[in-house]
Amino acid sequence: MKTEQLAQRLDRVETSAIRELFKLLGKPGIVSFAGGFPDSALFDVAGLQAASQQALTQDPGAALQYGATEGYQPLREQIARFMQAKGVSSLAAQELIVTTGSQQALDLLGKCLIDEGDKVIVEGPTFLATIQCFRLYGAEVISAPIDAEGVQVDALEQLIIEHRPKLIYTIPTFGNPSGATLSLERRKRLLELAVRHQVLVVEDDPYGDLYFDAPPPPSLLALSAQVPGSRDFLAHCGSLSKVLSPGLRIGWLIAPPELLAKAVMCKQFSDAHTSTFAQATAAQYLAAGHMPAALAKVRKVYAERAQVMMQALREELGDAVQFTAPQGGLFLWLRLTGADGKLTDAAMLAQRAIEQGVAFVPGAPFFSQHPDTASLRLSFATADEEKIREGVRRLSRALA
Repeated sequence: MKTEQLAQRLDRVETSAIRELFKLLGKPGIVSFAGGFPDSALFDVAGLQAASQQALTQDPGAALQYGATEGYQPLREQIARFMQAKGVSSLAAQELIVTTGSQQALDLLGKCLIDEGDKVIVEGPTFLATIQCFRLYGAEVISAPIDAEGVQVDALEQLIIEHRPKLIYTIPTFGNPSGATLSLERRKRLLELAVRHQVLVVEDDPYGDLYFDAPPPPSLLALSAQVPGSRDFLAHCGSLSKVLSPGLRIGWLIAPPELLAKAVMCKQFSDAHTSTFAQATAAQYLAAGHMPAALAKVRKVYAERAQVMMQALREELGDAVQFTAPQGGLFLWLRLTGADGKLTDAAMLAQRAIEQGVAFVPGAPFFSQHPDTASLRLSFATADEEKIREGVRRLSRALA
C-alpha cells in the first residue's frame, strides 16, 4: 500500500516512544525501569484460577457467549460496589460501562467528544497514549503545568479561559509519569472550575488503589457529591489492569448519561463488547472478596521497592538528580540537574544507559508542549530490590 493511501490523521501521531524502547531490551541481563507494568510475580494466580473456574461452573453459557455492549451485568454490579467502597456514595450499575481496559474508555471519549481543531487540556507531563489518542481525533493538546501537588489549578483556569477546551484530562492520583497526587484542596477547586466554566473533566484513575501508607484523597468522582453540579461535568475511567491483571483487559467508564450512551454506541462499532469470559472471571473474583488481600500485598511490595530506589538514587547519583517521593503508584519522576557538569539530556542518557545494561524512558514524550528534556521516568514495579540497586548503579555509571 502506498503511504498516500493512508488516512491523513495518522500523520498527527507516531509510534509510542515507550513501545519502541522495548525493542532494545532483548540484551541479556538488562535491568529495565522502562515499563509501566505491574509485577507479574504478584498476580493472584490462585484467586483468578478459582474465579475462572467458578465462572465456567456457575453460568458457562453467559461466560462464553456474546454479551451486552454495556458489559456483563454481574461485573457492572461488582464494579459499582467496588467504587462505593472507595467513597462513591451513589453509583448504580447502569451508570457505568465495562471497557477493554481504561485505554478504550479514553478512546471512546475521544471519538464521542473531539472534533477536528478542538482543544483539550492535559497535564504536563501526562500519559503518552492519551496525547496520541486525542491528537489522532484532531485535537490541539494544551499542556497545564504540575508540581508535587498535581496540576496547578490557577494556571489551569487561565488556560481554560484562554482556550475554551472541549475537555480536561487528569490523572490526579499517583500520576503517570509524574507520580504526583492532586491535593484535596485542588481536587475540590478543579471540580468547581468544571462547573464554573462548563467544561468536562476526565479523571483517569488506574493507580489510586496502589498507595503506600495512608490512602490518597478521595477521587474526583467521590468528591463530586460535595460540589453541586460537578457530576454533570465529570467522566471517570477505572481499571483492574494495575491492581489485578492487565491481561484481563477490564476497565470501566462512568460518565453523564448522554455521553455514556454515545460511548456505548461507539463501542458497538469497535469491538461489540469486552470479553465476556474475562468479565465473568473478574466478577467472580470481586464477589469472592479477594481484592483487599491482593491489594495489601502489592502495596507493601511496591512501597518497599520505591524506598529502595529512592535510597539508591540518593547514594549513587546524589545531587545529579531531583525527585519528589511518590505516595503510591508505580513511578518515580526525575530531573537531571547538571550538577558537577553531569549530563542534562535524558534522551542521550537513555542511550548510554542501554550500553550499561539499564533502561528507562526519557521524559520528553510525556509532554504535549514544551517538553522537559532533562526529565525521565523510572518504574520500580517489576524489578526486585537487588535489581533496583544494580540498575541504579548502572545508571550512575552512564551518567558519569
